[in-house]
Amino acid sequence: MTITTYELSHLDQLEAESVHIFREVAAEFERPCLLFSGGKDSIVMLHLAQKAFWPARLPFPMMHVDTGHNFPEVLDYRDRRIEETGARLVVASVQQAIDDGRVTEETGPRASRNRLQTTTLLDAIEEHRFDALFGGARRDEEKARAKERVYSFRDDFGQWDPKNQRPELWNLYNGCLNQGEHIRVFPISNWTELDIWQYIQRENIEIPSVYFAHQRPVFSRDNMWLSESPYVTRSDQEEVETRMVRYRTVGDMSCTGAVESEAQTIEEIIEEVSTTRITERGATRADDRVSEAAMEDRKKEGYF
Repeated sequence: MTITTYELSHLDQLEAESVHIFREVAAEFERPCLLFSGGKDSIVMLHLAQKAFWPARLPFPMMHVDTGHNFPEVLDYRDRRIEETGARLVVASVQQAIDDGRVTEETGPRASRNRLQTTTLLDAIEEHRFDALFGGARRDEEKARAKERVYSFRDDFGQWDPKNQRPELWNLYNGCLNQGEHIRVFPISNWTELDIWQYIQRENIEIPSVYFAHQRPVFSRDNMWLSESPYVTRSDQEEVETRMVRYRTVGDMSCTGAVESEAQTIEEIIEEVSTTRITERGATRADDRVSEAAMEDRKKEGYF
């Protein structure tokens, strides 16, 4: 008698879990939405969502909280992918929130619109009455994100209380909500940065060019290479240089740093990520360096 063994690779197991979560949320909630920034994590999320419902179209819209200070390469990629998928895109504009007096723009050389995204995001959730939002956070990114469950409960003010989390046994999730509350859902919580790159390689997924090493005008601030752009005010001591860099994460240009790199292919990026001892957010996000608990403080207010 021949015994047939059936084994999944670790990427197959991660994919299966994520697809299950997408289908579970689509069946359980009335108005879900997929947050999409054009970054590698949300790109993988979109790919997984398409697999979950193929050959049908996505049964929910996508939303980009646009700071107005994005990398042009990423916006071009976002618009192209939206056209290819035929999905409905909701753009929640921070600039519009500033113009409407909902938020006040920071000033000075270290001004950033990153934190202003919270109000814009919560306004959009209320306007469109979304009850579940898929986000691309991973537990290996940052310690506050490591505290998140797959279903992360938010109260009727959109706030997160890390001490008020629902137990999750195996793949059983609690999506019970009162009016005004919503759930943030993280289908790739159990993925690592290396898993993301290996999956992008395996599935041959297109990504924005900023992720590959390229010559770029940058300047050094707090041991981080920031892009020269009209959105950042430099001091007299901060001189622009042309360096070979790439981005490990993408976001608002005013607070997203590049790393020096020669990796121009997915294979070279995987090799680079496999050997680095520095986390992607620790190396590249100025907004996480404001304080020891900067991310957790933002999340409590309603941030991603």
